[in-house]
Amino acid sequence: MNTRTVYVPTADGTALATDVRLPDGTRPVPAVLIRTPYGREAHRAELRGWSAHGFAALAQDVRGRHGSPGEWHPYRGHEETDGAATVAWVRAQAWSNGEVVAVGASYAAYCALVTALATPEAACDAGPEADLYDFHRDGATDNLRRDGAPGDLHGDDGVPDAVIAAVPALGLTETAREPGGPERLWARAGWWAAHGDRRDSDPDALARALADDPRLLEHLPVARLAERLAVSLGRELPSWPGLWADRARGRLVALGSSARLPLLAVGGTRDPFAEDTVALWRGWGGPSRLLLGPWGHRLTADPAAPARVRVNLGALYVRWARAALAGRLEPTRHGAIALGDSGRWHSTRLRSTPRPASTQDATPQDATAQEGTEWWPEAESRWSFDSPTGLRLLHGAEFNADPDRPVRSDDLAVPAEGERADRCLLLSPPLPRPLDLAGAAVARINVTADTPCADWAVRLTALDPTGRADPLAFGIVRRTGPPGEAADISVPLGTLGRRLPAGTRLRAEIAGHHFPAHARNPHTGEDPVTATRLAPSRRTVNTRGSALHLPVVARRRYVEPAPEICR
Repeated sequence: MNTRTVYVPTADGTALATDVRLPDGTRPVPAVLIRTPYGREAHRAELRGWSAHGFAALAQDVRGRHGSPGEWHPYRGHEETDGAATVAWVRAQAWSNGEVVAVGASYAAYCALVTALATPEAACDAGPEADLYDFHRDGATDNLRRDGAPGDLHGDDGVPDAVIAAVPALGLTETAREPGGPERLWARAGWWAAHGDRRDSDPDALARALADDPRLLEHLPVARLAERLAVSLGRELPSWPGLWADRARGRLVALGSSARLPLLAVGGTRDPFAEDTVALWRGWGGPSRLLLGPWGHRLTADPAAPARVRVNLGALYVRWARAALAGRLEPTRHGAIALGDSGRWHSTRLRSTPRPASTQDATPQDATAQEGTEWWPEAESRWSFDSPTGLRLLHGAEFNADPDRPVRSDDLAVPAEGERADRCLLLSPPLPRPLDLAGAAVARINVTADTPCADWAVRLTALDPTGRADPLAFGIVRRTGPPGEAADISVPLGTLGRRLPAGTRLRAEIAGHHFPAHARNPHTGEDPVTATRLAPSRRTVNTRGSALHLPVVARRRYVEPAPEICR
């Protein structure tokens, strides 16, 4: 059957543009629902793939975007009630067997999740009119009332039976700020320029604006950056200031803890939302699976990804959806993480017993197994900053963090010895043998700042035997406290999945800024979003009290990702 466009009514009567593609045959079938702000027509091939495997496939423009009327309010709109209304409408169709899988990536993953976690009130708000009729593109009523009994409903009428969330953007706060506080400037400016306060999308908007105004992202205050950006865009961004107002985070993860439907969380270790993907998987109450590849936000669509790390996500999604709807998934949390570009995958598991409070102080080459850990690495390797087998200080135990000359996120070059230090720089000896890393990494540092508010950015880079630099891990946290007071700080470095070959060196940088990826801390104690005055900050890193903790795979048990995800 060809793809057709219908208009699905919501609780308030707004009809949302929805592409529907049905499989061949007349038997009622399960459905897959994609709700997206990025244009439903971009999913035509995906709909064909799902329908070829026996699913009814739907892609819907969210309210206020592309073909759907209404107002577009990212993360503050009608996604929960509109999603519930659409699920109820799907279940009312003659071609539906009552089973629905909510699917999405990035913001569309948020749409899938809020639909899956909809409150009973939201599901009820779908309204009885949700099963009455379709509206076709020309606005005429086609009166496609079901001519047979609806499929068996699984749970609440407006709640799907399973959810696939890829690179999920979990909420306004999660996308705007790091868990440790610093603001994600470059990514939010790019997304708002491309999609905010408009019905369609312009992916290259920020790039053009920066070509016209190279110092655009240096504008202060950050809260009024949109006024300067509007000059290049030729349109206003009135919702920009509100992006920074909400500081509540973790809502979807908290709601997911009481969920009972199956979840497949898909992400990439190079994706800025990787930790949100992992947190969702870890906190989910129902059967949950994690697939974490060596990808960025585009997953396997990234043309830079080598062939050996590609996974047929479409085929995997179909296989998982069938197992989830049939109730064949084990009631556990597990999955698979890729060991970088090696083509090998390691099994991920969550256990019920916590990690011991004390960690063996092992050298990088002699990691000690940790029994009873709740996370999947079987060993933790501690790289001390004052050890010849750990990380050796090159320079910058004392350095100057100047927001007028910040350490840049888009440049891996480091200052040569003898130059004025703008960061603390450390280097490891070459690895004597290959090292597999899978799990959460953290830098625990003892530091001092002479300002009341300071950001601490830790960037870890792998240097191959030729000296080529490859980003490995990054983390940034904000600390407030009395100036000059030494503090022990933990900087989460995200979830690693890498194989480091013999001869690799690790380079660690500790800095006060990571611009333009993150807004500059003004060091005055003022909110970085509203501050207009900048001041330098003198920093000290105590190497004796600092170390890098890496998750090491001690017993290599490689798996194939699809069978591991679908069991």
